[in-house]
Amino acid sequence: MGLGGGPGVRGREDGWVSGIYDAPEVYELACAYRDVSSEVDALERWFERYGGTPRAVRVLELAAGPAEHSLEFCRRGAEVTALDLSPAMCARARDKARGAGLGLTVVEGDMRDIAVPASFDLAITMLNSLCHLLTLDDLVTHLRSVAAHLPGGGLYIMELAHPADYLTVAPRSSSEWDTDLDDVHVHVRWGGALDQIDPVSQVTMERVSVTVRDESGSRTVTDVVPNRFWTATEVTAALRLAGGFAIAGCHGDFDDTTGLEAPSAWRMIFVLRRDG
Repeated sequence: MGLGGGPGVRGREDGWVSGIYDAPEVYELACAYRDVSSEVDALERWFERYGGTPRAVRVLELAAGPAEHSLEFCRRGAEVTALDLSPAMCARARDKARGAGLGLTVVEGDMRDIAVPASFDLAITMLNSLCHLLTLDDLVTHLRSVAAHLPGGGLYIMELAHPADYLTVAPRSSSEWDTDLDDVHVHVRWGGALDQIDPVSQVTMERVSVTVRDESGSRTVTDVVPNRFWTATEVTAALRLAGGFAIAGCHGDFDDTTGLEAPSAWRMIFVLRRDG
């Protein structure tokens, strides 16, 4: 299942990436298959392993959407800031934090220019949200902005789609799935074989459809979302151009045994350490 977490950058011609990202409750349901608690367990494990300290006190989530991972870090006692470009997503994250009695700071902003006057132990970008960075310049600018908000030894963990989803006959993740939550059924189609990738820009205009059925009826949200696919080689090149980071680890899943080359790898997760 390869989807972007929330718009963290303006689209072409400075337009909004809209539609599904203007319907945060529907987007949440589309992403409900994720085990956020277990994923944060992995992020905390990796922070201790690669960062050398037991826990991250200050956490920054970029392109956070409804900020599920941020909220989980808050529950565990961290000071957390969630950044997203979408006003609707930011409002949803604030409402969820307020309803749960959590002190989450929510900032509306672009992940290429992080206007947050603070430093963090850990920065994260989840759910392949870096797909919203459509050019190498965007990615390099983003990495430099993240580096400016981390001290020496701080970590940045990026979760991207696995390149096998685009470069092999058999993708590692599904473009269509169903989720049942109490009395709600959710059917999602996010991209797929009919959405052709531009071989020059590596951008796909992914057709998205999320249908929610409950006792009150059925609602469908559709969208067409630009999605840039990144290879490990390109990410490594962007890191060299940006400076400020070393690759501390790579994972193909939210465990400690699946590498990027493993046949079961379905994500491309980079753990970056800020140079001292």
